[in-house]
Amino acid sequence: MALILYAGSTNKNGFKALIAAECSGVQVELAKNFEMGVSNKTPEFLKMNPMGKVPVLETPDGPISESNAIARYVTRLKADNPLFGYSLIDYARIEQWIDFASIEIDANISWWLYPRMGYIPFTAVVEEFAISALKRSLGALNTHLSTNTYLVGHSVTLADIIMTCNLYIGFIQIMTKSFTSEFPHVERYFWTMVNQPNFSKVLGEVKQTDSVPPVQSQKKPAQPKQSKPKEAKKEPKKEPAKPKVEDAVEEEEAPKPKPKNPLDLLPPSKMILDEWKRLYSNTKTNFREVAIKGFWDMYDPEGYSLWFCDYKYNDENTVSFVTLNKVSGFLQRMDLARKYAFGKMLVIGSEPPYKVKGLWLFRGQHIPQFVLDECYDMELYEWTKVDITDEAQKERVNAMIEDQEPFEGEALLDAKCFK
Repeated sequence: MALILYAGSTNKNGFKALIAAECSGVQVELAKNFEMGVSNKTPEFLKMNPMGKVPVLETPDGPISESNAIARYVTRLKADNPLFGYSLIDYARIEQWIDFASIEIDANISWWLYPRMGYIPFTAVVEEFAISALKRSLGALNTHLSTNTYLVGHSVTLADIIMTCNLYIGFIQIMTKSFTSEFPHVERYFWTMVNQPNFSKVLGEVKQTDSVPPVQSQKKPAQPKQSKPKEAKKEPKKEPAKPKVEDAVEEEEAPKPKPKNPLDLLPPSKMILDEWKRLYSNTKTNFREVAIKGFWDMYDPEGYSLWFCDYKYNDENTVSFVTLNKVSGFLQRMDLARKYAFGKMLVIGSEPPYKVKGLWLFRGQHIPQFVLDECYDMELYEWTKVDITDEAQKERVNAMIEDQEPFEGEALLDAKCFK
């Protein structure tokens, strides 16, 4: 008995099994004349999956549902399939990335896309949360892919198949180039995968969307028609009773104001962060006399605080471009704090292992809690609050802002600014 896959020809969850089959030399056929919303409501289909969900794989031993399980089954049909790696640790990491692709990538793309398509109610708060969570997940994926061509090992695995299919719906429907350009290694990975022969045979030509789809009204079930009564007594028109305040229900709730960031509730500061950023950017000569002096003239120690950071794992920084990518990824993920922060990150050393050190200016007296919660890189650094009454620490601040070289006796490989 041939393996029959019940799914639409454009179903990205069905693609997982089809690509796994192509890579494994297993024959899987799409059910003929399958029509979503019709074929999956028939008694025959509901016997295979009472939920009516697709895809479903019909096998000689009975049906299988859930797309990741189907892809695993197809992969297992080939003995010692390299799609599952070459060791126990490979297998564990493949399973790790399959979970990540489902929980962190697919779920957040869905929460962004499906309300806009009208499948579930749209709310701006949910969309904002979904986009933020998706960016965080793509940032983590981008960091991993900065030093890896594939998710696990040196060839395609089942993790790559499932990750690519989950990214596919985002790339073709809602993640525009301006959105994905923040994650260059994810872009490189996705286009490499979809152009692999076994992938392109299933996916065909893939084109990235040019725009985010507009919000559509929620799809509602048709209401049954009510028959008119044979006779209706005519009654004098009455003024409609005014609803009680506590009983009034609006068809659409007015959007609630976005909750303020706690940093916006701090007492006003004499330091205007944008003015400092402009001064830093526009000073081309006499940097010490103009920019550094201007910084200390503007600095408000009650409204802002300065912090040194030192990377905890410098021994791992043995490849220059990988180290630079780590820092670039960190700065990308700090975008959520742009309104409240300024930073300098230095990569130090003329040969490996390279040291990464930084200086950050934050609104308030503490590192903002939302930064600690949302940017996972923070825990990779030791953070020390600058004591500006200590002239040695103050001079270190000057040297970091200025990109002074040598810095603490060592050459600078690179210096990056967050502003």
